[in-house]
Amino acid sequence: MPLSHITIQHSKPRDKPFKLADGDGLFLVIQPNGSRLWRYRYRFHGIERSLSIGPFPKVTIAEARARREQAKEQIANGVDPSVQKRLDRIASGMAARNTFGLIADEYIERLEANGASASTLKKNRWYRDILARPIKSRPIADITPAEILDLLQRIERSGRRESAHRMRGFIGAVFRLAIVTLRATTDPSYALGGALLRPITKPRAAITDEKRFGGLLRAIDTFDGYPTIRAALQFCALTFARPGEVRLAQRSEIDFDKTVWRIPAERTKMRRQHEVPLARQAVEVLREMWPVSELGDYIFPSVRTYQRPLSDATFNAALRRMGFAKDEMSAHGFRATASTILNERGFPPDVIEAALGHQDENSIRRAYNRAAYWPERVELMQKWADMLDEFRRLPAG
Repeated sequence: MPLSHITIQHSKPRDKPFKLADGDGLFLVIQPNGSRLWRYRYRFHGIERSLSIGPFPKVTIAEARARREQAKEQIANGVDPSVQKRLDRIASGMAARNTFGLIADEYIERLEANGASASTLKKNRWYRDILARPIKSRPIADITPAEILDLLQRIERSGRRESAHRMRGFIGAVFRLAIVTLRATTDPSYALGGALLRPITKPRAAITDEKRFGGLLRAIDTFDGYPTIRAALQFCALTFARPGEVRLAQRSEIDFDKTVWRIPAERTKMRRQHEVPLARQAVEVLREMWPVSELGDYIFPSVRTYQRPLSDATFNAALRRMGFAKDEMSAHGFRATASTILNERGFPPDVIEAALGHQDENSIRRAYNRAAYWPERVELMQKWADMLDEFRRLPAG
């Protein structure tokens, strides 16, 4: 006769465990301590087996019967319920260990092993630890598109649209790693690009008027702060390299005989070596810094130690001290200044782009540009340096 709730409740514990049968292989074991556990007895390939279903009353009579029917269906399909339960438990444990945060750790470790820059690693750790905090401890296979969209839209609502887009890219990269390592089957961030608002891009501040730029150059030349900062800003203006590339420039990268600065791939935005022809004025700046930097590797060492470069805030702080507001000129603005003035003066755009180290999307064209434009770039850099001397002599206006 099938069990009822009243029957179970009135069955008192005994000195030894005993069973209450519900029928069709399902029974309840009552222990001397009063605990009650559902079990299901069945035969699989002629061998008698037993499946633990769960404790009563947490597992009700109706739930225990439903699980018995599920087990019977598995047996009919050639699946041993006990083995399947163990496999499900293992899979669940593995899923719990394969969290988004742990796979994000692996992704960042791979970036580091592949030579990613310190700033790239720092940014990705920030994505992982701060922006991805709501999903960091979640099993990656359980994360849904709705969860990711909610996370991205919260970032977006805070006014950081570009961060939301970059965060989506980071999440997608982590999921792609999970997919190729068989810990996820899909990337739920893939279809969310259209759900985000476009980033509001704000160009970096730059002086593009030749007379005003001449005033900036004069201010740099007479800067009364740390001499290394003055020299580094002069080098930024002459080479229009990225500020980070200048700050981290090392003595071993300079070839005085060929007058070239070879920036290694790991320090460039495009992750390929970029060679900068050095004009006579740029060489003079380096010659001035050479005895100053000989105790360390960096050409423009920190104020505090020769073993570290200038900090990333140094250039902009010096510009503010010279009286140039943040919406007027920035350290990165030297690139925009050079690009604007050189284009206005009629220099070939492809040569300017090659000098800026921009990546051409066409790989064949990119390889051609690197080889074919070198003489033009050498000429361009010397003409640019001469133009800077010309700008210095222009009357203030």
